[in-house]
Amino acid sequence: MCSTNFRKTPSASASPLQTREPATAHTSIARQPPNFYAMATPAARTNCKVILAGTIAKGLLAEVADGLSKLAEKPKLVGFLANEDPAAHMYADWSAKTCRENGFDFDLRVVSKADIEESILSANNDPTIHGIIVYYPIYPATSRQDSYIQQLVSLSKDVEGLTHRYVFNMYQNIRFLDPPKNEQKSILPCTPLAVVKVLEYLQIYNSILPYGNRLFGKTITVINRSEVVGRPLAALLANDGAKVYSVDLDGVQMFTRGQGITKYHHEVHPQDPSFKLENCLPLSDVVISGVPGKTYKVDTNLIRDGAVCINFSSDKNFDSDAVKQKASIYVPAIGKVTIAVLLRNLLRLVQNQKASAVVAADQEVAGQREG
Repeated sequence: MCSTNFRKTPSASASPLQTREPATAHTSIARQPPNFYAMATPAARTNCKVILAGTIAKGLLAEVADGLSKLAEKPKLVGFLANEDPAAHMYADWSAKTCRENGFDFDLRVVSKADIEESILSANNDPTIHGIIVYYPIYPATSRQDSYIQQLVSLSKDVEGLTHRYVFNMYQNIRFLDPPKNEQKSILPCTPLAVVKVLEYLQIYNSILPYGNRLFGKTITVINRSEVVGRPLAALLANDGAKVYSVDLDGVQMFTRGQGITKYHHEVHPQDPSFKLENCLPLSDVVISGVPGKTYKVDTNLIRDGAVCINFSSDKNFDSDAVKQKASIYVPAIGKVTIAVLLRNLLRLVQNQKASAVVAADQEVAGQREG
């Protein structure tokens, strides 16, 4: 998704790691941030730096503004809202506000469940619409209907990166739609990509290493394995070289690049059932949490001194005072980064659409010549 709403735990006594799919609609940042890399390395206790999402988003928005200035018309994003989920409504409001503040057109269409399918298909065929975002969940978590709805959105307008082609490319670490030309970039889900951009800003990515291996040597725990956020995030981080412990109700899985830095995409290794979150945290350079529910808190006593802690849940997964005593860097929320990534994805869709139009025109001319 591009948001952070999950399957709620049924009660406070149930496991806090149970998740549902987010309420969705995820280049380096031009602005050079302060050097936080040294502070991100586990060490003795240090003064914790609290980094706000708005600060991180500025560089992405500057990149978007530069790309937007090169276009002849405003890109238009259409959002479809077919539920009463508070997080979905909040995300829709954020989308509208950020689009308009940054020079994009936004049209929110509130529709019924019965009309969502036809509404999406109609938007797919509307040449004035450049991107489509659907705010999930629409149907219960036990239903597969939301997955079906995700596949209805045209590949050329899928700003969330949830259609099958984009999902396949993400897991296989394929970064373009048109190899070997590599003119049309694949779209990644907003929230997972937003976390990556946060880590880039904090210089957890090591720019000395080759592109695609810049997290090599890092151990990261991701507390959430939903299909729209947690699992894709673990894959993205492992594809960039990290060892990732992916934690959810069903246990711990380890995502790695396989054989050192030579394998092109990640592998998944189920862990022994006795290996739990409390075993992952002391090993982790970075702890990333996205668990729903106000009662859940990461046990800061288990976090190693000097770790980096990032919260992407709409609820506070870290005790603010306690985490500052252990972490070197704490990012309490990433919402504004997620919205900036949404605009970045929309801009890339427009660029891809223009590239596709050029290719189609070239093919038509070539066909006329052959005829």
